This record gives sequence, C-alpha cells and structure tokens, in this order.
Amino acid sequence: MQLSTIGAQMYTLREFTRTPEGLRESFRKLKEIGYQAVQISGIGKMDPALVKEYADEYGLNICATHVSWDRLVNDLEALAAEHKLWNCPNIGLGSLPQEYRENAAGYCNFLAQASLIAKVLKERHGLQFIYHNHDFEFERVEGELTALELLLQESDPAVFGFELDMYWVQAGGGSPLAWADKVKGRMPVVHLKDMAVVSGKQVFAEIGEGNMDYPAIIDACRQTGVEWFVVEQDVCRRDPFESLAISLNYLKGLLS
Repeated sequence: MQLSTIGAQMYTLREFTRTPEGLRESFRKLKEIGYQAVQISGIGKMDPALVKEYADEYGLNICATHVSWDRLVNDLEALAAEHKLWNCPNIGLGSLPQEYRENAAGYCNFLAQASLIAKVLKERHGLQFIYHNHDFEFERVEGELTALELLLQESDPAVFGFELDMYWVQAGGGSPLAWADKVKGRMPVVHLKDMAVVSGKQVFAEIGEGNMDYPAIIDACRQTGVEWFVVEQDVCRRDPFESLAISLNYLKGLLS
C-alpha cells in the first residue's frame, strides 16, 4: 500500500455529489485532504466526460466504480465505454439484487449471468468485474457453505473478481484475515472501514477509531495482491470529509 493507492469511496459523500458543482467541490476537498484516487459511486446523474474533467483537474485517479445490476445487464457497452474514458480498470457491483438472495439456486442464477458479463468485460474490453459483499452473504445457503463461499467456489477466477468490504466480513462473522487469503489474486480492490461499539451497538467508524485489527488486515491485503485500498464509511457520526481525513491519516502510518 502506498499513498497513491489509497482511494476515497464517493458513496461516503453521496449527499454532497448530487450535482456537477457538488462533485467538483468534493473532489477539491479530497485532494486537499490528501487523497489521490476515488471510487465513483452514489453520485448524481451527469456527463461522464465532466466527471473525468473534474477528476483530472484535481489529479484524482478513478480506480473503481459501483454500478447497478440493471446497467450491467442492459447497458454493458456504454458502461464499458465510460470506464475506458475514465481509465478505470474495475467495475464493481455494490450489492446483490434481492431476488437472487433467497437460496443457493438464486446465487447460482446470478453467477451464471454475472460470469457471462464478466467474461465480456475482460475479453472484449480489458476490464475487471468485482463483487462487493455485505453481511448477508455469510448466511449458509447450501449445506455448510455460506453464500460468499458459494460465490467464490462457483465463479470463474479468470474473470470474476472480488472487492471485499472488511467491515461487512467482520459483521457477518467472518475473519478479514482469512478472507483476504481466500480471495488471493482475485481482489484488486478492498473496502476499508472500522467497527466500533457505541451504547452497546455496532457502528461504522473511521479506520483506527474502532476495534478491528487494521495493521494485520492491511498486511494481509498486501500479501494477497490488493492494488487499491478504498476508504468507505456508510454512515458517519461527524462530517464525512473529516471522517475520510481521519481514516487517511491513520492509513498513512501503515504505508510501506
């Protein structure tokens, strides 16, 4: 991990990026904080060329995205063109649609479709599909297999990648260290946020402000081929820009 490979997930700033003006100002603030990369997700509808213009203005690399399942299924060529415009190598699915989550058959149905999409992205466009988890994938769906284990075992490692969210791995009862190893070589992007306990409840926290073992997590990610370390906080208990700054400052202390 280097400073240039630490990104900010724009979903954290979704309330500030509904307009082009808001996106531009958010990019300016992120650059001022010290970020050099971003993941595009949760922004308002706007011209992709304008997004690229503003990212370039503040020297921010677009390392990954989260896109809708509908666009992956029905608008793949335009989606690929946008990512090429942004020089963005990773197309992420932020969450599995509800209709596929009911049982093993649903997950397998998703895998069949997603694998074809991922193959087109890789072979025709040179782009990597990545799957972002939450905690529901740690429910058992087939014997002793959890849904995430099923996705890992039944997907094509040549085209189907992962973007583990270490908070959600922990929340689901999994081991972030073990899972970093399980997806070795298949996780170009990882999501980082911390978990704290406030008034007896688990809450999102800035990295270093919670109870997760982030020195060990970062080391495990380094050893398993992660290229981009993306900071995300779904809900912030302070100004989101301040939260992103706190997390970045902590991660600077772990730079190689």
